[in-house]
Amino acid sequence: MPSTHLLSTLIVLPGIIFMLASLVISMRMHKKVPSALRRKWLVMTCLIAFFLAGYVAYLFVHAQDIAFPLELLTSTVFLGGALFVFLVMRLTGTTMRNVWESEEKVYEANVTLVAKNVELEEEIAGRRQAEQQAQNRLQHLSILHTIDLMITSTLDLKVTMTVFLEQIMPQLQIDAAAVLLLNPATLTLEYGAGKGFQTTTIQQSKVRLGEGCAGTAALERRRVLIDDILHPEINFIRQELVTDENFTSYCALPLIAKGQVKGVLEIFRRGKPIEGGEWLEFLEALSVQAAIAIDNATLFNELQSSNTELILAYDSTIEGWGHALELRDKETEGHTQRVTEMTLRVARVYGMSEKELVQVRRGGLLHDIGKMGIPDSILMKEGQLTAEETAIMHRHPEYAFRVLSPIAYLQPALDIPYCHHEKWDGSGYPRGLKGEQIPLAARIFALADIWDALIHERRYHAAWPREKVAAHIRSLASTHFDPDLVDVFLANA
Repeated sequence: MPSTHLLSTLIVLPGIIFMLASLVISMRMHKKVPSALRRKWLVMTCLIAFFLAGYVAYLFVHAQDIAFPLELLTSTVFLGGALFVFLVMRLTGTTMRNVWESEEKVYEANVTLVAKNVELEEEIAGRRQAEQQAQNRLQHLSILHTIDLMITSTLDLKVTMTVFLEQIMPQLQIDAAAVLLLNPATLTLEYGAGKGFQTTTIQQSKVRLGEGCAGTAALERRRVLIDDILHPEINFIRQELVTDENFTSYCALPLIAKGQVKGVLEIFRRGKPIEGGEWLEFLEALSVQAAIAIDNATLFNELQSSNTELILAYDSTIEGWGHALELRDKETEGHTQRVTEMTLRVARVYGMSEKELVQVRRGGLLHDIGKMGIPDSILMKEGQLTAEETAIMHRHPEYAFRVLSPIAYLQPALDIPYCHHEKWDGSGYPRGLKGEQIPLAARIFALADIWDALIHERRYHAAWPREKVAAHIRSLASTHFDPDLVDVFLANA
């Protein structure tokens, strides 16, 4: 049938074209095929060539109408086709297996990468946390160092506690803090310093040992931590403080130094609980620093108070010695106090410092202490002294030196007892000092001593008028007295 013959030819021709194109593509891809598949790929290329040859042979036999068993040719082509399909399936299976293995490896790689990313994120988070902890500890050390410097730089207890609270509040992120100091006489905790309070209620705090949270912390020497200060079972005795300040959480730490409770550090928060762990450890370290600061300031204050009391006792003793000397001679009663005050007045005008004035006062009160070594027969004699008696009387400055010089506390005050009888022209006693060799305090006191002796009645002369005494002193300028001091003295006498 011509029409069937033509149709078969037209169908085979595109097949030849496709087979030829497939053969060209296969030959071009041959070098890119993995070595493990290259043999199979070569067999598949040969089969394509076989198909192409079969199509061409079929077309030739069909076109020339050659007697040829086409069934044998067709079955052979079908066999090659089956083999081709088998190879294609094997290649496809191998490819799919490689794809699956690749996907599995990719999946495993992704799982590994995800795990590594998780580990890396955990490590980064850990490092960040460690860095934050390191920064916190560095800040803690910085605050502790600042408090150490504060302890060594000031011994004012109020200032110490105020600065301490100012340092710890931002770091601990607390709303308010207070230091209650222990009064050992009354065994009560009393307000010492506070920061962050909205009212003055905290300043009225007085808690006995063992009472309330603060008293318990001090008596039992342990930390008291309260997350809910409003809970009815909590024994917080200062309810007005909670009501006025709206506090919700609380912590009290005893301040202990050298085994003794010095007070209690109170921490307050509004609407936020007190943390634990490292926060509390730092708080306890701060409480140790606060206790040391309180102990140092207290010791200094006690030492200062004891020193003041000792100085007052010394000065009272010196005044007692002065009164005792005057008891030997009722006629000179009040003389020591008057000449001392007059000397201080002139010395202050002349520009002497307060430290020097202290020694001037002590020297003035003890100016005649050497007379303790003078016999009453000479000291109380009504008439004129003999030359021998005068020589004995002139020894009383030396006696004063012998009595006072071994006392280190009174050595700076020796100028007046030892030198108030020296004269400007060098004719005085006991050492014949001249001019500015005579200490300034002794020069001023010599003027006061003569003034008071002349202006008051004595058993060997009547009291002189002030004008006569002033004229007499002016007449002795440059001989007995320092001429530069005479006018200053008389202006303030």
